[in-house]
Amino acid sequence: MASQQKDPRDALDHLDALIQEMRVAMMTTVEEDGSLRARPMWTRGRDADGSLWLFTREHASKVGEVSHDHHVNLSYADAARERFVSLSGRCQLVLDRDRARALWSPALQAWFPQGLDDPELALLRVSVEKAEYWDASTRRRVHWARRVRAALNGHGSDEAGDNARLTFDDRGAPIS
Repeated sequence: MASQQKDPRDALDHLDALIQEMRVAMMTTVEEDGSLRARPMWTRGRDADGSLWLFTREHASKVGEVSHDHHVNLSYADAARERFVSLSGRCQLVLDRDRARALWSPALQAWFPQGLDDPELALLRVSVEKAEYWDASTRRRVHWARRVRAALNGHGSDEAGDNARLTFDDRGAPIS
């Protein structure tokens, strides 16, 4: 899919909607030896500055990894609907019971049996620096015939859907 020029605010709104619908990301961290490690994480919120929030255990291995190297990637996928998101940014551990209470969901009880009183309860804040999404679901019917025709003719199709790349400033506002 070719990246399309579009208003950064429209792209940000679309990005937010995709993340809200998909919710679960594979979060990739950098281990001390430089290798990459990914695990599923449930996105629990987004601040006005663009930061994303995830719950974790204070002494989980990922916390040590982001303490050593703050760079992370969050990848979301809905292959059935041909929608994908990739975000990169910096991650930090946050110990804030009020914030945790505001983001809490009863579904988290499975990972934190003591609920908000769990002594290991912590948050990860990801300050997003770059993002890209691909969404073919919005134009699937229109483009399906074109893709089939292109495949039969032995040519790829760059009209497979909506794609945008965003870069964010220090306040989380999209700049491109």
